[in-house]
Amino acid sequence: MITPNEIKKKADNKYTGYLQSIVKGISFQPITITGDKRPNNDTAKFEYELTELINQSKEKKGYGYSVEYQTIKTKQHGEQDIPTAITFQLEDDYLKYINKEKETKKFRTDITNITESFPELKDWIYKYPNKVIENDWESLLKVCKYFKRTPNPHLYIRELPINVHTKFIEKNKGIIKELLDIVISDHINEEEKQFEIRFNLKFDEPSIRFRILDITVSQSLFNEITDISVPVSQFQRLNLPIKKVYIVENKINMLSFPMRNDSIVIWGHGFGIEVLKNVKWLNSKHIYYWGDIDAQGFEILSQVRTYFPSTQSFMMNKETFDLFNENDKGTKSNVTTDLMLTKEERQLYDYLKKNDLRLEQEKIPFEYAKKIIFEIDKSI
Repeated sequence: MITPNEIKKKADNKYTGYLQSIVKGISFQPITITGDKRPNNDTAKFEYELTELINQSKEKKGYGYSVEYQTIKTKQHGEQDIPTAITFQLEDDYLKYINKEKETKKFRTDITNITESFPELKDWIYKYPNKVIENDWESLLKVCKYFKRTPNPHLYIRELPINVHTKFIEKNKGIIKELLDIVISDHINEEEKQFEIRFNLKFDEPSIRFRILDITVSQSLFNEITDISVPVSQFQRLNLPIKKVYIVENKINMLSFPMRNDSIVIWGHGFGIEVLKNVKWLNSKHIYYWGDIDAQGFEILSQVRTYFPSTQSFMMNKETFDLFNENDKGTKSNVTTDLMLTKEERQLYDYLKKNDLRLEQEKIPFEYAKKIIFEIDKSI
């Protein structure tokens, strides 16, 4: 026989559907929970369960579920009235039973306020009624109204002139994103996942660290400063008067890179190289990448080529590996996608991956590296 605890669980499970009916404007319909669970064969237990079911019903408590019975004949109990359906006939009975009276009242107020301000959110409310219940809509609506008026703020979150708690937006980015994607859909940067970029806000950007290798460029543009770190957005606007761009994975190699005419060297910072993907002016330069001779090094090289397809690698070949290999073990790679590598690079990549080998770029002698870099310089 169904128990009061089971009824409570099933009644709670129907709450979301009930909230959705409110959003649709559908008047309350009686909620029925089937009670067709077999009665206990033990007569004493059967009578106890039936008594418990009745004691928790509207018949005894004045609110809650009503029990519908069907008279059947059983071997163990003879002719008995067996519960077949548990029904909440009235809305008040249902809400009081699941203790949601105040919550539902607030839900009705919230959806009225939301849809009056933003009718376009009605489908979202229907899909996620529990998110309406879980959140502070006075503050959320203030945020939505501001972005509706100013969809391109270009301010830091803390600068936004919205009368909400100072950390409210930072703590509620998830739901605010869902709402703004609907409310200002024509103004968002759809391809961007980062909240600030997606909604045209300023933020603490990652920096790009690089060195000017041409003393003439450093003198004319940077007052002889050669070691520079700038936010990505500023680096995107530089378009330096150079021909060659070297990207190295290791910071010390960036710092010790030899001075060369018409050149800069960028610290790639491993897979952090992604910050360069929107630096359009690099497309007009000769780009050379130098990473560790291991699986990850070639995977990063391939990543760079997805942004700048003409990128060439240097000191990432079998000759260099054989000269300085110390049989160091690499980090296991689970990458299975096709990489943008030349035939020779692919062969070395497969060999390194299979044997789990690595030659870190800092283990290549500085004089040897300088020789290769000078050869590249002469070729252009």
